[in-house]
Amino acid sequence: MGFLIDTSVWIDIERARISPAEVAAITGQEPIYVSPVTIAELQYGAEIAKSPELRLKRFAGVAQLKRKAVLPIDETTGEIFGKLAAHLKSTGRGHDFRIQDLWLSSQAIQHALTLLTHNEKDFKDIPGIKLAVLIGPPT
Repeated sequence: MGFLIDTSVWIDIERARISPAEVAAITGQEPIYVSPVTIAELQYGAEIAKSPELRLKRFAGVAQLKRKAVLPIDETTGEIFGKLAAHLKSTGRGHDFRIQDLWLSSQAIQHALTLLTHNEKDFKDIPGIKLAVLIGPPT
């Protein structure tokens, strides 16, 4: 058991839209994991920040996040990803615009984790995913 946290949740924490206590109210004492996909997305945001101050703040956030347990992406993750992408294509939902969401979903399914997100619509059609949805406006 445990939780994989969607990138949107980490962004909301960084922007003080939600507090770590709000996340803890959902995750309780369960372990929290980070995906390399999330690190990539947040690193990208830090790299393109419009001001030096914001860039430093975001880099500090990425460094802090990397202290959490980071799940690997391996051949099993890739197999799950391929199955999910094929399923979405067969249902007409496509996957080209959802690559990052599919990697996160693949990791959550592989490790039997609950994905905590604001964006239920991005994941609700993915078979086998267990979601916990934060109520409130997403990032």
